[in-house]
Amino acid sequence: MAWETLSLEKDAEKHIGVITLNRPDNFNAISTQLSRDMLDVLAKIEEDDEIWALIITGTGTKAFCSGADLKERKSMSKPQMIAQRKIFVKMFTAISVYPKPIIAAVNGVAFGGGFEIALGCDWIVASDNAIMALSEVSIGIIPAGGGTQNMSRILGKQKAKQLILTAKRLTAAEAKEWGLVAKVVPQDQLLEAAKAECAEITKNAPIAVYQAKKSVNYGVDLDLNTGLVLEAEIYNGALYTEDRDEGLAAFNEKRKPVYKGR
Repeated sequence: MAWETLSLEKDAEKHIGVITLNRPDNFNAISTQLSRDMLDVLAKIEEDDEIWALIITGTGTKAFCSGADLKERKSMSKPQMIAQRKIFVKMFTAISVYPKPIIAAVNGVAFGGGFEIALGCDWIVASDNAIMALSEVSIGIIPAGGGTQNMSRILGKQKAKQLILTAKRLTAAEAKEWGLVAKVVPQDQLLEAAKAECAEITKNAPIAVYQAKKSVNYGVDLDLNTGLVLEAEIYNGALYTEDRDEGLAAFNEKRKPVYKGR
């Protein structure tokens, strides 16, 4: 299936999907259509049992995503902007709470909403030319694509405020020092590095991976006792699967497991 503003590459054998934002003339900026396309492709991947982990990246070497398409917004009426905002919130939320693992492969600038897409992913691999910022306060708004929430959960409140309130730009190396980026690689190695990260995920039992992600996402902000109760309940979602039986059998037979996501 084709989308107007992005593409999907699927490697069924390795169980990896790659979503590529494809608006190079606009630095892969987030338009209303891109938001709709992203929601649609994420829904299809969620239902695709052959994709166990995915990557989000951008076309070209200059931009992962430069944020909201302000040229599009310039011609909008207030009601149109309100309607667009609802779609944007759905997209950012879908990424942040997505059940399957997502790696952001940041291949250039990631400003505003573009950086928020990356922060909503499980972790970030960046090219050495990447520049990142939650720059919204510099144009009179706030990071409201999950930026204030995801960055605060990654860095803590004080460090997040330091970056958000100053609209500070970070190089890839600086972002790694801050703890926002997991790995920095040369531009021409970025996609393969992100696929290698995904391969480290997809060698494991997919249902167990999804359940572990759910336990972290929904338990981390609870008090410890409640979090432990939630963890115990989420564990049961993997306990009775065929993959759990295969994992135990492979361990005892001293071989690599063959997981099927069942």
